[in-house]
Amino acid sequence: MTTLKKIWNIVSTALVVLMVLCAVFLMGSRVMGYQCFTVISGSMEPKYSVGDLIYVKKVDANTIQVGDDITFILNEDLVVATHRVVRIDAENQRLYTKGLANEIEDSDPVHFNNVIGVPKFAIPKLGYVSDFVQNPPGMYITIGIGIILILAVFLPDMIGKKKNEDEDEAVATMQTEIDTAAEENEKLKAELAQLRAEMESKKSE
Repeated sequence: MTTLKKIWNIVSTALVVLMVLCAVFLMGSRVMGYQCFTVISGSMEPKYSVGDLIYVKKVDANTIQVGDDITFILNEDLVVATHRVVRIDAENQRLYTKGLANEIEDSDPVHFNNVIGVPKFAIPKLGYVSDFVQNPPGMYITIGIGIILILAVFLPDMIGKKKNEDEDEAVATMQTEIDTAAEENEKLKAELAQLRAEMESKKSE
């Protein structure tokens, strides 16, 4: 039983750590100034594949150079894309882009104002996890699993601690009762001794 408990503690702790790491990679990156985007097409293969999660850092569009990969708003529907800059029209603030896997340039240039930033790194296939945990029903499933794991890790210890406290309290109560009984016994002995002394005194008279 003890061995199974140790194995379960190791497994549940590892799962909690894994969930925390995922939360750091998915949510904590925003604290460091990154935006995360999931790659949904193969236009930038082999550098970025479908399902990869790319981390984008905001930059001044004027600092972008030919050969840089940029993440930008593609159209009025606010679709986001990541392509490589092949030409720059600085005077009109336009960037001309192309997917690495595409034969031709994108049909419309990117205005400087539509640049979100520059990808700094990517984690393969983490985008699938990101989409799952940030949208229903995956969001609710993830929250439920998190709560269950936290309870599984901490609840046994809490129950064990409460049980130990109850046992200690029971022992303390029993000890108090024993001490009280001992005191009563000593009082009774003293009263008997006094009674005997009085009876002996009367006999002597």
